[in-house]
Amino acid sequence: MKTLDYIQVIFYILAITAITPLLGKFMFSVFSGRKNILTPVFGKLEQFLYKFFKINPADEMNWKKYLFAVLTFNFAGFLFVLLLQLFQQWLPLNPEGLPNVPFHLALNTAISFMTNTNWQSYGGETTMSYATQMLGLGVQNFLSAATGIAVLLALARGITIKLSDKLGNFWVDMVRSTVYVLLPLSILLSVVLMGQGVVQSFSQYEKITTIEGAEQTIPSGPAASQIAIKQLGTNGGGFFNTNSAHPFENPTPLSNMLEMLALLLIPAALTYTYGLMTGSKKQGWILFTVMMILFLMGLTGSLISENIYNPVMQSASNLEGKELRFGITNSIIWSTATTAASNGSVNAMHSSLSPLAGMVAMVNIMLGEIIFGGVGSGLYGMLIFVILTVFIAGLMVGRTPEYLGKKIESLEIKMSVVAVLLPSAMILIFTAIGSVTNIGLSSLANSGAHGFSEILYAFTSAAGNNGSAFAGLNANTVFYNLALGLAMIVGRFGVIVPVMVIAGNLVKKNKSPESAGTFSTDNYVFVILLISVILIVGGLTFFPALSLGPIVEHLLMKTGIAF
Repeated sequence: MKTLDYIQVIFYILAITAITPLLGKFMFSVFSGRKNILTPVFGKLEQFLYKFFKINPADEMNWKKYLFAVLTFNFAGFLFVLLLQLFQQWLPLNPEGLPNVPFHLALNTAISFMTNTNWQSYGGETTMSYATQMLGLGVQNFLSAATGIAVLLALARGITIKLSDKLGNFWVDMVRSTVYVLLPLSILLSVVLMGQGVVQSFSQYEKITTIEGAEQTIPSGPAASQIAIKQLGTNGGGFFNTNSAHPFENPTPLSNMLEMLALLLIPAALTYTYGLMTGSKKQGWILFTVMMILFLMGLTGSLISENIYNPVMQSASNLEGKELRFGITNSIIWSTATTAASNGSVNAMHSSLSPLAGMVAMVNIMLGEIIFGGVGSGLYGMLIFVILTVFIAGLMVGRTPEYLGKKIESLEIKMSVVAVLLPSAMILIFTAIGSVTNIGLSSLANSGAHGFSEILYAFTSAAGNNGSAFAGLNANTVFYNLALGLAMIVGRFGVIVPVMVIAGNLVKKNKSPESAGTFSTDNYVFVILLISVILIVGGLTFFPALSLGPIVEHLLMKTGIAF
């Protein structure tokens, strides 16, 4: 690594850290219903939406009503995106005359964008019309992200409010998240990206003649607007097939850095928002610290792996699959951030990463997408591990487990275990099926350990609601579209439902005053304990599978054997 590489890494970390309290404080004012700097601009829009949809902001919900609203709203979004794909051939904004999407692919895609996964078994520019991209996929990028924020707010209220059964209003949380946070940031980022050369057009694809005399089609479309929200909302779906490695999505070093910053911007800032909601900024910074330590561990490991001597390539720098405009370091920052943030966008092909760097990408997702994670979903996933850690710590020291004055009892532990195990079960069960059946193996481009990693990564990405791919796997088959779709549903709602149950149970409890026997959750002892629990749970669950994939591949590579 050169000096410039170190500067890029340091700048990225410092920028995320510096923005966190600024954006976090702003979001706290938004979600608490206070006036903010955007109220004069978007306040009327907020009130109009309440009036139009007949929402009473003062009408709060218990956890069952809140969860019902979450599920019904997301199902409606799923149905709309599904129908849009099935009938896009006859709808406007389809200048290329793209045909209707096959049902199994349309089903997979509708599930994918509903669950904030944005897994794509298709090439965007050759499959989806402008109408489908904008009205279906683009809209869901906003709504699925806002759903994650809303569930986080419900859990935070459950932890902080005492002796109640109310967790806020889902519709109000959705409106405020979209109107004041996601929409303004997306408008700003999309304008800047257009200034950098990202395309935003409704024109037909350009057909040009190359210097060799061949005809080439240059795709276009309203890309900048979708790229902005895909990054900010931790969605990740590419407008073009090669995602942010495509020069029309990511044309310059500045656009690359801005898109990378957008990956972690809101998830990181939400830790500060949470700290303000609990009345202790320190609680938020503790969670931020845990996330950043785990992020830096993965980033360091990946950078080392990509820059050490590779006997297969006989080189100390692995440029395979990297976009030369950005180089190895930018590609690794992106791959680490996108898998840590539940985003799934890429500016390099993850299948071409060195085995250990590819493993880091997988592990980031396997840990539960909690290393910043998805917008909202990363933090409520981390709070699940906080509850487990507090419980384990209580057992170790012989004290009643408490978190911020709320007793942690059997129901919270049971729901936390369910939230951790369900996505893990989806990953391992479907990977096993894909690895031993013809319908699973027939889609592989590679055999051996790397082929196994392709299947493992696909179901890890789906169940973790990440959306990135190892490539090399033809996922556009009936088996993979349906299996990955089911994994995405369980990975999303198999966590949301337990989280809402926990929130509903905690909000009814009184807060115990802090005493000498209270286990502190705002010091670095807790940081170490929390990291240990996260790594042990992830390690015990997935180490056997990782041993069959990237670890074996790494050992073979060190002997000069390629997959």
